[in-house]
Amino acid sequence: MLELWFKRVVKNMLEKVEEFNMEKVIQEFETLTKDAGRVQRETLKRILEDNASAEYLQNLGLNGRTDPESFKACVPLVTHKELEPYIHRIIDGDTSSILTGKPITTMSLSSGTTQGKPKYLPWNDELFETTMQIYQTSFAYRNREFPIKNGKALSFIYSSKQFKTKGGVAAGTATTNVFRNSRYKREMKALQSQCCSPDEVIFGPDFFQSLYCHLLCGLIFHEEVQLVSSVFAHSIVHAFRTFEQVWEELCTDIKQGVLSSRITVPSIRAVMSKLLKPNPELANLIHAKCVGLSNWYGLIPELFPNAKYVYGIMTGSMEPYLKKMRHYAGELPLLTADYGSSEGWIAANVNPRLAPEFATYAVLPQIGYFEFIPLTQLENNDASSSFLSIDLNPVGLSEVKVGEEYEIVITNPAGLYRYRLGDVVKVMGFHNSTPELKFVRRSSLLLTINIDKNTEADLQLAVEAAGKVLAEEKLEVVDFTSHVDLSKEPGHYVIFWEINGEASEQVLGECCNCLDKSFVDAGYTSSRKVNCIGPLELRLVRRGTFQKILEHYLGLGATVSQYKTPRCVGPTNSTVLQILTDNVVKTYLKFNHLTKFKDSRKKTCPHCVLS
Repeated sequence: MLELWFKRVVKNMLEKVEEFNMEKVIQEFETLTKDAGRVQRETLKRILEDNASAEYLQNLGLNGRTDPESFKACVPLVTHKELEPYIHRIIDGDTSSILTGKPITTMSLSSGTTQGKPKYLPWNDELFETTMQIYQTSFAYRNREFPIKNGKALSFIYSSKQFKTKGGVAAGTATTNVFRNSRYKREMKALQSQCCSPDEVIFGPDFFQSLYCHLLCGLIFHEEVQLVSSVFAHSIVHAFRTFEQVWEELCTDIKQGVLSSRITVPSIRAVMSKLLKPNPELANLIHAKCVGLSNWYGLIPELFPNAKYVYGIMTGSMEPYLKKMRHYAGELPLLTADYGSSEGWIAANVNPRLAPEFATYAVLPQIGYFEFIPLTQLENNDASSSFLSIDLNPVGLSEVKVGEEYEIVITNPAGLYRYRLGDVVKVMGFHNSTPELKFVRRSSLLLTINIDKNTEADLQLAVEAAGKVLAEEKLEVVDFTSHVDLSKEPGHYVIFWEINGEASEQVLGECCNCLDKSFVDAGYTSSRKVNCIGPLELRLVRRGTFQKILEHYLGLGATVSQYKTPRCVGPTNSTVLQILTDNVVKTYLKFNHLTKFKDSRKKTCPHCVLS
């Protein structure tokens, strides 16, 4: 049954796209999720049969078997490190069946923000199909709740160039491989999600010029825009922070019908000049709206009166941007997008009315084979020091329990088998028989020196708590990251902040204290008491520092569409650490009853005593 269904999906996608049938997509999803366990077995069978000739699988002794029991007995749990030798052979031009039955012709690059360099991951047409299945499923449920009809999307999407590896294999970011697929635009048209920006803007070589023109296109079609979106929430916040700086210039362009001289890319200038016509009435309207706003609250619905919602990935490392998103969105709903990674998609948001903080994702059982390592096993095996412990025993999709937390293991059609994704999720319930997941955190520890174990979620909670102190002066944290400083004994946590104004020394000192107190992990608090971990340090950086970090990753080939601020800068990320260090203007050290303040622009080091 599943094999016939999959062939029909592929056939339909290869043929001319017809009008999107929302109810049909919903019905197919409901049918597939009623017996998710059976669908999972059939999915694994299809993946293993298609890739039976792969060297990787043959060496493991599967001998053509496709049942889950044999698969788990023969195929080990792996991380990217174990697959690198095989991936490098593909990159170098080996066209034999290494990880898949058919040769891999395209590679995806991860964002690279965790380790300081991107990872290469196999990509093929089957992954594009699963991407569209996710898009179609979530759109169907979303459009049932928030209907849009023949409107446009102001989509802040960007595509870098694909390039050839030394072995002649095409490579690009995961989003680039999707956006540059010949069928992508046709599929989006069927989903009534046509971007109001022309391709020349999306595929432009200069991110800042593309962003400016995205904003300009949105204003030109302001009455037709029915949703505002990007891959990540960060890109939406960044776009409207930029709008605050360039809105008057945009109004001048519209009023005069002449494109700003800041746009120098010939292809972008040519296409935008055709779109742009003198429109003083629109320019005056936008000017009046901007002047009438209070601190830019409700900017999005003011500019785009027919917008129904704001859409993008808003969970995990994107949650710190929610406050600013809500500020710009006003009363417009924030709808979080689906759950996946550079390695592949996992689940769709079929409950779009849930706020991002409470969002759940229903696993699509036909797009990959999924296993779940109980978090209790990871804790018992001390996952921080033994990531590939032989004692780990994942459970299947239909065996997870509500309320329990797990790390996800994926097997996809592009050559990843029992691949540990590194994400921890919590099972919140079931949609029919497929689990609904809530993203919790990355499984790897972010900050650890002694016996302390703090994750990205712990860091976020600490920054949120200290941010409330900063809000007393009507200020906010623009962005943040962390670092473990082991240059002196004992080592200590360093938190880097960029804020949007000047705060008093008293408030910043209190923020430093609050950050330290907000790390409530028992290992951290006990280590601090006996001085096995030194005083927490808050370092304030110049405005624009995180923009420089973004520019650094763009220079490495990343795209803004998949960019995530690195929440911990480790020793392998030396360039980013140097950017941060070079831009520190003030430093605060937390002691038991004293916060020491150092201004890098002064010779003196005033101290303030805090209660």
